[in-house]
Amino acid sequence: MFFSSDNAGPAHPKVIEAVIQANTGYAPGYGGDAITEAARQQVRDVFEAPDAAVYFVINGTSANALLLATMSQPWDTIFCADVAHIQEDECNAPEFYSQAKLTLVPTVDGKMSPDALRAKIESEQNRGVHGPQRGPLSITQVTEKGTIYSLDEIRALTDVAREFGMKTHMDGARFANAMVALDCTAAEMSWKAGIDTISFGGTKNGALGVEACVIFDPDLAWEFELRRKRGGHLLSKHRFLSAQMQGYLTDDLWLETARAANARCAQLADGLRGHNRLTFQFDPQANIIFFEMPRSEHKRMLDGGAFYYLTNGEPDSGDPDEMLTGRLVTDWSVTEDAVQQFIDLLHG
Repeated sequence: MFFSSDNAGPAHPKVIEAVIQANTGYAPGYGGDAITEAARQQVRDVFEAPDAAVYFVINGTSANALLLATMSQPWDTIFCADVAHIQEDECNAPEFYSQAKLTLVPTVDGKMSPDALRAKIESEQNRGVHGPQRGPLSITQVTEKGTIYSLDEIRALTDVAREFGMKTHMDGARFANAMVALDCTAAEMSWKAGIDTISFGGTKNGALGVEACVIFDPDLAWEFELRRKRGGHLLSKHRFLSAQMQGYLTDDLWLETARAANARCAQLADGLRGHNRLTFQFDPQANIIFFEMPRSEHKRMLDGGAFYYLTNGEPDSGDPDEMLTGRLVTDWSVTEDAVQQFIDLLHG
């Protein structure tokens, strides 16, 4: 009953096998090998973007920070949701690499609205040389609250960004989960919707540790390469990073794993709905659930062997009837039996 994070699950055996297959003989370092070029082409094919520049890094923080640094100047501000991952969970890495600031846009259910974005842009750039200049917009898909921007919502946000001459980055750590939930293509949820760069996630969806930095504007490619090297994120034995992406994309494994994670989340949500002291904070749309339940119930679940995080309190101290928020995350490896075991414990 492990529902703490999709970072905590195992890598898919096919990804492991791809790395093992890459561990043969000698190959040029720093991305000059055949596996890396093949994996890059696979990413271009997935996004229907033959001219896209594609680079691999080991985690989402480096992908987000390096892309945003490439898209901004030190005197800029980067607009993002007030609950964006780059705001809440990356220890100021985007600011460190870009030297720009983050400007937080208020959200409803974890999502920015075009009106809120426009108001924040206008309020942040009204002091000329004395204030921050307009940098890129960053959209998190799936959001940190487990909600999903529709294609129309993404286009509406990128339209606002373009009104002000801004580019848009997408933090796609859970890109596959959102894409299969929307039943759309990677192109439709990225460049066709106005996205200029994307951190295309693999780690949370079955890889050991690999993210693809996809740049749809080739003019940004060389600067990204320099920033990646200068920032210490160009791996020497690069083929082992690229092999993960190769295994991840081959035969649509990445879609299979995302569908599995989303299906187990839907099963879990159905089981939770029958508990009369439990409420959802947000409508579950992908593979994340936020729910409120009395402290005593959380304690019973955790003592019974369930693993998940509480976001606003401890289970062992305080009013047993106080409502605390729990977060459940399903990954590709979660089984139907594990979900049912959690549901049976909840209703036991």
